[in-house]
Formats: sequence, structure tokens, C-alpha cells
Amino acid sequence: MEISFLLRGLLIGFSIAAPVGPIGVLCIRRTLADGRMAGLVSGLGAASADALYGCIAGFGLAFISNFLISQQFLLHLVGGAFLCYLGVKTLLAKPAEQAATAKGTGLLGAYASTLFLTLTNPMTILSFVAIFAGLGLANTGSSYATAGFLVLGVFTGSALWWLLLVGGVGLFKDKFNTRGMQWVNRISGVIILGFGLFALFKI
Repeated sequence: MEISFLLRGLLIGFSIAAPVGPIGVLCIRRTLADGRMAGLVSGLGAASADALYGCIAGFGLAFISNFLISQQFLLHLVGGAFLCYLGVKTLLAKPAEQAATAKGTGLLGAYASTLFLTLTNPMTILSFVAIFAGLGLANTGSSYATAGFLVLGVFTGSALWWLLLVGGVGLFKDKFNTRGMQWVNRISGVIILGFGLFALFKI
């Protein structure tokens, strides 16, 4: 029984992580600029946020999800502003300087930034609540083991997507010279900035 919930969680986590949004663009850019580890750690930050929202939906913590949904304006404002900051920073980044940040606090920063961005996206919690309710998985609090397996599956599925994405992008890393990486930075920066402006204008 628990294994079926683990598999369902895995599919949910993979499906929610797969659409390429600002986090996906950020992970691709970091993989090309800083290496696979930086890209993977960034993805794991998003997977951790997915698992946290999976906990809220899976354990039936309606009061937390209702609070987060009621704070959509603030979350859009903070998340949109942070995306704009990251977009401008990426747009202006020089490849040689960025390559040196893939160690130490650079990895911690990569993890924290994607964790923060995913948590400040109200659509993430709405997606989990809707999917869990639609599949009859909401409020599994009657069995903490069941909810635990569900959340573990969500994290595993999300992490699997980021592992596949980073691994695939990493294969092309050596094909980019300094000039090519400059264009990756510019294009990624414009896309991330666009997502940020869209989030702000949608308030």
C-alpha cells in the first residue's frame, strides 16, 4: 500500500518539476556556467520546496495552505522582485567570474536561492493541493506512514527530474566557449527577468 503512494508521489513530483520555468532556466544556466554539481544543488533546492509543500498537502495541513494562499500578493511581490534581481545579475555576469563560485558558499547559495524562489511561488502550493485533492490523496493524516511515503515520493520524483535535466545539459557544457557562455548568460538573464516582471505585473 505504502509503495503505491510512494510511486504516486514520485509521479506527482516529477510532473510538477518538469515544466521549464524560471527555476529550470536557472539550473540550466548554472550547470553550463558552474558545473553539474551547482545545477544539481539548485535543483535539489526546488525539490526540497516541493517536498515541503507535499507535506502541507499530504498531511492535510489546510490552515498552512490557506495562509499561504491568502498571502499570494506578498509572495508574488517578493518572488517577482527576487527573480528580477537574479535576472539582471545573470544578464550582467561574466563567465570567468561565475565559474569560481561553484564551491563552498556558492553551492549553499545555489540551493537556498531555488528553495526560496519555489517557496515564494503560490502556484506551487495550489498545484499540490489541487492534485492531491483530485487524486483523493489529501488529508492522509490518518496514516502518517502513508503521508510520509507520499512526500518521499514527491521529493524523489522532483529530484529525479533535476538529475536528468542537469545530466543532459552537462553533456553540452564542453561545447560552450567564453563567448557562447556570455550568450547563455544574456538569454537566461532576459528569460528570468521576464518571469520576474510577469510575476510583478500579475499582482
